[in-house]
Amino acid sequence: MLIPAAVAMLLAGCAAQQAYREGNELVAQDKVEAGLVKYQEALAADPGNVTYKAAWLRARDNATNRLLTQAERELAAGQPVVALQDFQRVLAIDPVNDRARAGLRLVDADRRQAALLEEAQAAVERKDYETARQRLGAILTERPTHEAARQLLAEVNEKASPAPGEAALSAAFRTPISLEFRDAPIKQIFEVIARHSGLNFLFDKDVRTDQRASVFLKNSTVEAAVYYLLMSNQLERQVMDGNTILIYPNVAAKQKEYQEMTVKTFYLANADAKAVSNTLKTILKSRDIVIDEKLNLVILRDSPEAIKLATQLVALQDVAEPEVMLDVEVLEVQRSRLLDLGVDWPTSLAFAPLTTSTGGALTIDQLRNLNGSNIGVSGISGVVTAKKTDSDSNTLANPRIRVRNKEKAKVVIGDKLPTITTTISSGVGGFASESVNYVDVGLTLNVEPTVYLNSEVGIRISLEVSNLVDTIKTSSGTTAYRIGTRSASTMLQLKDGENQVLAGLIKAEDRSSGSHLPGVGDVPLLGRLFGSKQDSRDKTEVVLSITPHLIRNIQRPAASTSEFSAGTESSFRRRPDTAVRAVAVLPGAAGARPAAGQPAALPAPQPGQVPLQQAVQQPGAMVPATSVSAGGPPPAAAPSVPATSLPPTPGVQVNPLPAPAIAPLPAAPASAPASAPAAAPAMNPAAAGAR
Repeated sequence: MLIPAAVAMLLAGCAAQQAYREGNELVAQDKVEAGLVKYQEALAADPGNVTYKAAWLRARDNATNRLLTQAERELAAGQPVVALQDFQRVLAIDPVNDRARAGLRLVDADRRQAALLEEAQAAVERKDYETARQRLGAILTERPTHEAARQLLAEVNEKASPAPGEAALSAAFRTPISLEFRDAPIKQIFEVIARHSGLNFLFDKDVRTDQRASVFLKNSTVEAAVYYLLMSNQLERQVMDGNTILIYPNVAAKQKEYQEMTVKTFYLANADAKAVSNTLKTILKSRDIVIDEKLNLVILRDSPEAIKLATQLVALQDVAEPEVMLDVEVLEVQRSRLLDLGVDWPTSLAFAPLTTSTGGALTIDQLRNLNGSNIGVSGISGVVTAKKTDSDSNTLANPRIRVRNKEKAKVVIGDKLPTITTTISSGVGGFASESVNYVDVGLTLNVEPTVYLNSEVGIRISLEVSNLVDTIKTSSGTTAYRIGTRSASTMLQLKDGENQVLAGLIKAEDRSSGSHLPGVGDVPLLGRLFGSKQDSRDKTEVVLSITPHLIRNIQRPAASTSEFSAGTESSFRRRPDTAVRAVAVLPGAAGARPAAGQPAALPAPQPGQVPLQQAVQQPGAMVPATSVSAGGPPPAAAPSVPATSLPPTPGVQVNPLPAPAIAPLPAAPASAPASAPAAAPAMNPAAAGAR
C-alpha cells in the first residue's frame, strides 16, 4: 500500500509543478486571470507549498491593483460601462475586494448623477430653474467635485432670478395680478388673492380681524403681493401644502410654534469643519450646529430659508486649496587656487663638539684643541618646493516641492553632526550623564507660498548654507565643532512659470604666507631662490534658482454666486420675483372673446380718449378708470362693474373666478369735498381689488 501512495504523491507533485510553470508563463504573457487559475490548480495539488502561495498572492495583488487603477481612470474619463467591466473582473479575481465594491457603488452613483444631470438640463431648457437647482443640488451633495453639475449650476444662477419662489407651492403662486386697495381689511385682501389664484389661506387666531392695509400693485405676482402684505403688517407665512398657506403674527412665540425646521448635513471635501461652523454662526446666527472633525462634516438645524443660504455659503467656502510646485535649484560653486614656490632654507644652525670615543664628558684640554675636524654642525637642510593646486567643485541640489497655499515646507540636504552634552550632578552620590544632540550641516531651505487669484505666487524664502570649519577638543575630551553659516531670507512675488535667480552669497578668502632669508629674500623674483612663498585663494558662491508652477488655483466665482439676497435682519426670506412670465392676448382686444361663463372685459379706450383719473374713493373701494373724449365734457359716473369684468394686467391672460359674496362697504363719508367729481358707486372690496 505504501508504493501506490508514493506514486500518487509523486504524480500530484508533478502536476502541481506543471501547473505552476504554466501559471508563470501565462502571467509573463499578461494573461493574469488564466495564470491565477493555474496557480490555484497548483495550490489544490500541493496546499502547503509556500512558493505557490506567494506566487498566487503576488499575481493576484498585481492584477487587482492594475485593473482597479484602470477602472478608476476610465470612470474619471466618463466611461462608466468600461469601468464597470473592470470592476467586475476584479471581483472575479478577488470576491471580497472592498475597493472594487466601492467602485461599483461609484458606477451606480455616476449613472444616477448622469440621469439627474439630464433632468436638470431639460429643466433649464424649459426655464424651470428651481427644478434644475434641486437636481443639481442632489448631484453636488453626493459628489461636490462634479464639474458638469457645477458649471450648469453656475449657468442656472446666471439665468435665474436671485430670489426663486417656494418650490412646494403650485404655479398659481406666481400668477400675474394687480391690486388697488385703500384701508381695506387685510383678510378681505387675502380673500381676493385666494379667488384670483386658487390658493388657500389659513389665519392664526391671533391675527387681528380689524387689521387694515393699503396696497397698490400693478403688473406684479401673487407671490410678491403676499410677500409685501406680510412684510408691511408684521405677519409671516408657513406653506402647508401645494396650495395652502398659513398666516400668523411675526413674533418669536409664533415662529417657534409654526416655523418648520430642516436638518442639513454638509460633507466637506476641502474646507475645515470648524471654519465652516464659525462662518455659519457668524452670518446666519445659527445655534444648532454640530461638527464632526473625524468625518469633516457639519450638521445644521435651521429654517429652510437659512438652510438655502447655508448651502450657498458652504459651496463658496468648500473649495480646493491652491497648490504650487516649486522647482528649486541650489548650486554651490567652490574654487580653490594654491601656489607654493621657493626654497625652504634653514633658519638656524647648531654647532656642537663631537663626542669622544669613550663617551665621557669633554675635558678642558680637548676644548683647547677644537678645530674643524672635531666640531659637528646640525640643521643644515633645505627643501625646494614647486607646487600649484587648482580645485573646482559644484554641489547641485534640485528639489521639487509641492506645497499648499500658505503652508510651510522645509528641505534639508546635508549631514547631522553629533554634539555631546555632559551633565554632572554634584553632591553625595553624584554622577555624570551624557546626551547627544544633532546639528544640521549643509543646505536648509524653508519656503512658504501664497497663491493669488491673478495666478501669481508670493514666496517667503529662507536659505541657510552651513559647513564644518573645524573640530575642537576640550580639556575634558569632549568634541566640539566650529560651523560656518551663510543665510539669506526674502519675500518675492512671481508669475506662474517665472524664474528668479538669487545669488550673492559669496565667501572669498585670499591668503599669502612665506619665509625667506633677510635682505636677499626681499628682492623680486630672486626672493623665490632665497625663500618660499605660499599664495592661496578660496571662493565659495551659493546660487538659488526658484520657479513656481501653479497646479491648482481658486476660480473667481460668478457674480450671482458671490453676491445674493439674504433677507432682512429678522428674516432670511428673500424678496420674491415680480417678473410676469406668461404673456397672452390682452382681453378686450380686437378679436378676443371671453371664455364660456365669464363676463366680458371692459372695452379698451378708443383713439382720441384719455383715461379719467380716480376721484375720491371710499375706504376699501376702488373707482374704475373711465375715459373721456379729448376736448369733450366728462361723462357721468360709470356704473358698478363686477370685479371679474375689470381688465387684468396688461398683456397677461387671466381667468378670474366668480366673485365672493361679500357685502359692500358703507357709502363715502360726508366730509368729501363738494367740488370733487361724483364718486363711482361703492364696489365689493374683495372683488374690486383684483385686476
